[in-house]
Parts: sequence; C-alpha cells; structure tokens
Amino acid sequence: RPKTKLGETMINTAFNVFSEVDVIMFLIEATSTDIGRGDRIILDKIKESGKPCILLINKIDLVQKDSLLNLIKLFSDEYDFKAVIPVSALKDDGTNKIIEELLKILPNGPKYYEDDEYTDQTLRQMVEETIREKALKLLQEEVPHGIYVEVEKFKDRKTTKGQDIYDIEATIYCLRESHKGIIIGKGGNLLKKIATYARQDTEKM
Repeated sequence: RPKTKLGETMINTAFNVFSEVDVIMFLIEATSTDIGRGDRIILDKIKESGKPCILLINKIDLVQKDSLLNLIKLFSDEYDFKAVIPVSALKDDGTNKIIEELLKILPNGPKYYEDDEYTDQTLRQMVEETIREKALKLLQEEVPHGIYVEVEKFKDRKTTKGQDIYDIEATIYCLRESHKGIIIGKGGNLLKKIATYARQDTEKM
C-alpha cells in the first residue's frame, strides 16, 4: 500500500513490467491466514498477465504444517502456479529450490555478457547503491525506502606513498526534512557509520 508518490511509482513500475517478463515470483508470508487486500490486487494483476508464476511462501519456520497447507490450498485455488515453494529465508531452508524451479520455466536466450562480467553497472552506480544499502540497513524502520544517493565526485589519485586511492563525495536525498536529523544521528554518529560501512565494502570492490 503506497503511502508516498515514490512508493506508488515503484508499485506501478513493478506491475507495468509484467508484460515483458518470462516468470513472475509472488512472495507471501506463511503467517497469513487469508488473502489480504494487497495480495488480492497482486493476484488480479498476475491473472491479467497470464504469465507463469511461482508462489514463494516465506517464514515457514513460524507456522505449523497444517496452517501452511491451508495457505497453499487457499492461493492454489486462485491461480494455477507453476510451482509453490515454502521457504525460510532466515534459516536458508528451501531457498535452493527457487533456482531449480526458475530454470525449468525460463527459456534459453542469447548470452549477453561474458562469464567474468558480473554486473552492467558503473563503479559510480555501485557506490551509490552500497551507500543506500548501508543507510537503509542502519536506519531499519525509522526512515522508509525513500532515500536516493548521488555520487557528486568520483576521482582517482595517488597517495604520497604512490598508492591508488579514490576520493568519493556523495549526497543522500530524503523525502522529508524530518528524516535529515535521523539519517545524520546524534553528533553525526549514524552518518559516520553509514560512511564507514560503505567505505569498507567499496574498498573491497
């Protein structure tokens, strides 16, 4: 349920690509006892698309087998899913089956990238995503996903000892003025943590 324009745009974008994909994966929680309003909207969109769909049921570690079976029947009566995969992401239980089932459905296609190419993003984009990831991880529920990071400066140089080093400056944009103080933290504490953790990952990269 989108609460902001950004949330609404993200959801619309997800629905709009249904026509372009080979498989849809629909993720629900095992603790559900009914098909909620949000899930109903997603189901209707899946039905409209007519695309192959895999139902993923997460958090199976929190429920009894009987209630899980009831949930599987409830959703299976609504749509002919290509596979239903109960998993526990927390305990890494059943997650290996996701790739197995996807490979059964996905068509063979052209090889767009070489084996040693693992991303099509630039270093600048990867740094932006790394900073955003650390911010969201540290902020948890305090600030919604409405954070955007832009690298303003990305320059390589040599240290006095002749080592290669990058100078990176980034700006974090947030939806509300009130979020600024939360992101900065007391005495700039949280912002320092975001920078430290992002730097550690970026240095490895």
